[in-house]
Amino acid sequence: MTLEKKKIVVAGGTSGIGLALVQLLADEKAAVTAIGRDQMKLTTLKKEFPSVRTVGLDARDRPVLDDFFKGEQSIDHLVLALGSSKGGGAFTGLSLDELRLGFDGKFWPQLQALQAALPFMRRGGSITFITGCAATAALPGTAGLAAINGALEAMIAVLSKELKPLRVNAVSPGLIDTPWWDFLPADAKKQVFTDFSAGVHVGRIGQPEEVASTIRFVMTTEYINGVVIGCHGGLN
Repeated sequence: MTLEKKKIVVAGGTSGIGLALVQLLADEKAAVTAIGRDQMKLTTLKKEFPSVRTVGLDARDRPVLDDFFKGEQSIDHLVLALGSSKGGGAFTGLSLDELRLGFDGKFWPQLQALQAALPFMRRGGSITFITGCAATAALPGTAGLAAINGALEAMIAVLSKELKPLRVNAVSPGLIDTPWWDFLPADAKKQVFTDFSAGVHVGRIGQPEEVASTIRFVMTTEYINGVVIGCHGGLN
């Protein structure tokens, strides 16, 4: 299926996987709207891809989301790439306040954006959540991230039934080389990537463009519905 002229909204489209997807869709001449909070990133994106519509808003603010989507009509595809770096770490020392911030930064904004967008989705369109392999990988230090991503993934099959004929899926990335990891010093980040690569069957860290291609596949394959598709290179 071609995406040329299809109306697509990417919530969280200014960084990492969301940005890679927006760039892929722009190259395919889709009618893309990228939502983000960082005005500098929005400006940079607009300069590089003038055809992309950029909108600055905070998806944690429901009234602002409602106002935005009221101006939209017949959205073909909605991608929820909103995320947060909060909630990681060994459980014994995990701050539950930090975990709450993780839910506030990813879980609730994704659901708010979906609810706000639903009245304006085209019948037969698609919704794709971006979750994370922490939901099922059972990796030490990711209990909080498992809770956030697992909560989203638990809803996918139910939503696909409730919202039909809309298709609802999730793409679950593994460790991907994105700015999400920039909270670590460069040497520590490099070591994490090296250590993690040993447990990935393809032997390396993933790239955001690879996840973007997976999202595109899910969006355009109309017989995929109600599932979580991993893009993690294989995990031991």
